Amino acid sequence: MATLLKRLLRLRTPLAALGRSVGWREASLGIDPGAAVRVRFAPSPTGFLHMGGLRTALYNYIFAKKHQGSFILRLEDTDQSRLVPGAAENIEDMLEWAGIPPDESPRRGGPAGPYQQSQRLALYAQATEALLKTGAAYPCFCSPQRLELLKKEALRNHQTPRNLSQEQVAQKLAKDPKPAIRFRLEEEAPAFQDLVYGWSRHEVASVEGDPVILKSDGFPTYHLACVVDDHHMGISHVLRGSEWLVSTSKHLLLYQALGWQPPHFAHLPLLLNRDGSKLSKRQGDIFLEHFAAAGFLPEALLDIITNCGSGFAENQMGRTLPELIAQFDLTRITCHSALLDLEKLPEFNRLHLRRLVSSESQRHHLVGQLQALVEEAFGSRLQDRDILDPAYVERIILLRQGHICRLQDLVSPAYSYLWTRPAVGRAQLGAISEKVDVIAERLLRLLEKPGVSLTQDVLNGELKKLSEGLEGTKHSNVMKLLRVALSGQLQGPPVAEMMVFLGPTEVRERIQKVLSS
Repeated sequence: MATLLKRLLRLRTPLAALGRSVGWREASLGIDPGAAVRVRFAPSPTGFLHMGGLRTALYNYIFAKKHQGSFILRLEDTDQSRLVPGAAENIEDMLEWAGIPPDESPRRGGPAGPYQQSQRLALYAQATEALLKTGAAYPCFCSPQRLELLKKEALRNHQTPRNLSQEQVAQKLAKDPKPAIRFRLEEEAPAFQDLVYGWSRHEVASVEGDPVILKSDGFPTYHLACVVDDHHMGISHVLRGSEWLVSTSKHLLLYQALGWQPPHFAHLPLLLNRDGSKLSKRQGDIFLEHFAAAGFLPEALLDIITNCGSGFAENQMGRTLPELIAQFDLTRITCHSALLDLEKLPEFNRLHLRRLVSSESQRHHLVGQLQALVEEAFGSRLQDRDILDPAYVERIILLRQGHICRLQDLVSPAYSYLWTRPAVGRAQLGAISEKVDVIAERLLRLLEKPGVSLTQDVLNGELKKLSEGLEGTKHSNVMKLLRVALSGQLQGPPVAEMMVFLGPTEVRERIQKVLSS
């Protein structure tokens, strides 16, 4: 494993040198043709996966796949007090549901595991010990409350806390053998070129107190853990949210103190709500589980979160994952926040549902899903189990594609007539027209007409003839009466379309029921 990890790790070549040997675009991304591209999505399992997290994961995934690299899931679970039961499993479940499974993860394993930070404490302890030996870090004996006060004071006065003498440290260690460890911010932070925001430098030493890197319970803070893990996992590019841009200088100082080569950084602009407010875990409708349960396709979610942002030559609806990978260009990501308009999601879903329907193999999967939805929605109310016949269900899907946004729409009240026979009384039909029997008889004769192919176009013409000679009855009332007789509804698709849906046998059954009532 050690040999394999060494191969995963690499020394990054300066951009100027790369520009002489490889294409400009690869050079601008810091990609060496001889080195592996390895990226990571590193959420904290303090909540279930939501749209903001999906976007970060997706950009990492498509960047890795575009450059034949690896996409790694690492769970940053060092804040044990905030862990949410089931969140770790949900994150990986939802990545797999979305079609962007990690190559290495807590579930799948891999050469750089373990992939949960709580199982990597020895690595953080080793790095901390190295920093203590060089004087780049020092023990801190303050209580959490005292640390918070010192931090506020340091920020206010632009100072770092006073250091103890070696003798004082020894005395304190005798009483408290497990102090917190702070990283000493003394050197000038190096400038770095972010692949999205350009050249940047944040003088953290002058505006922040020395950060705690290892807590007294042996768990690291984010700053140490991400640096240690990215190094040992051979991460070549860090694509993460722009909220971490100001922390990068601090991380680079840690890389410098440990003698490690840092990865390349690309900070992604925020994904915001349509009104410009931040996505929040308190919004129940931004979690992937919500969208999955509501019948939205993962392809539609991937499409909308890339469509509203940047990284592509042009924005277009209906892109598939292979198309996203092929068209993605990290150099096209701008610094502007992306505004997510979820009101447009149904239209994105409609496009991707139509694409699935057009594929015979995918359509068979949709038939199975719709059969399960019908069973769940109507259950014991299904008068005829033949209604679940795959050929009938497939016909419904084919005829209604483009009219529905989700497969679930087909089991809504508006489409209940497709699966259950309506309870319609003669009095209800008589209120529409007195000629109920005449209209019903004429329709039955139409169904028995020899040599007539009952397509929608043919039926439209035949239904117009149906109302001829019916004095005092408008054609619109005839259609209204037939619609109610067939569906129990005053509004819905054209009667000819309903008849094609149901088929001649079922239409005959429903009309004869009207005559016998």
